[in-house]
Amino acid sequence: MSEPTAAEEAEAAAEPPETSIDLREEFESSGVADVLRDLDAELIGLAPVKKRIRETAALLLVERARKRLGLAHETPTLHMSFTGNPGTGKTTVAMKMADLLHRLGYIRRGQLVTVTRDDLVGQYIGHTAPKTKEILKKAMGGVLFIDEAYYLYRPENERDYGQEAIEILLQVMENQRDDLVVILAGYSDRMDRFFESNPGFRSRIAHHIDFPDYNDEELLAIAERMLGQQTYHLTPAAREVLARYIERRRQQPHFANARSIRNALDRARLRQANRLFDTAEGPLDAEALSAIDAPDILASRVFQIPIEGEQGAES
Repeated sequence: MSEPTAAEEAEAAAEPPETSIDLREEFESSGVADVLRDLDAELIGLAPVKKRIRETAALLLVERARKRLGLAHETPTLHMSFTGNPGTGKTTVAMKMADLLHRLGYIRRGQLVTVTRDDLVGQYIGHTAPKTKEILKKAMGGVLFIDEAYYLYRPENERDYGQEAIEILLQVMENQRDDLVVILAGYSDRMDRFFESNPGFRSRIAHHIDFPDYNDEELLAIAERMLGQQTYHLTPAAREVLARYIERRRQQPHFANARSIRNALDRARLRQANRLFDTAEGPLDAEALSAIDAPDILASRVFQIPIEGEQGAES
């Protein structure tokens, strides 16, 4: 009897084809569970957003399993729209989405390239196409995040070159959707008008995720987490004052959720440093250098100017 050929030996040694897949095991082994746990740990609140991300992850896991079992499958459309006010975590979630898609094999690289209109649209004839194509080349294989995407479209200006960038983006989103995911982001109402004026974008985007504003309790928890990451903390009196600050600040113009809270804490740390410098008469221990006290927050103009009719920005 003749000896088996190398090909026959390889075929005999090959693993039998898969007949079933444990989705729970795939969820853990793919790293998707880690991404979602990180998302929960890093972002307070945003329950509806996290729910949509989990649903998207489940869809992609099932599609990948169907492919491995030889079932009919089609790569889902992965382009997305993130809508909501500033400071609601859109960029952070986009970073996590890039990581998730990479772990599942839907993009080659887990990178996120963040751009605005200025990165895509040129100032003169012949300038826009090279700029847009260069950004697309940089983002290829990953996720392109276009913040305030509606600024690409300015119909009131006949000499505006945003439409050229839009046409290039639409072509790439359609023809190279297996190698690039585009996420458009911005205010909800402006994005609605943008999609109405540019139906080509709406038809290419399957996932629309709205990011709600944080409530007062969530913003206070975000503030304490931000301070903790820098080894600062609020005294009990300061925590009470900050809760009042948040309640008032939310009712004033130009509020940007977690972004405004970060700015407020930066100013509180500045006041704390000056208070310590002006009043300390001897060595300071770690507790003194780490504690944000009530006066550091009460000095804000938020407490000095009535809410009704306030004109200014944050202070």
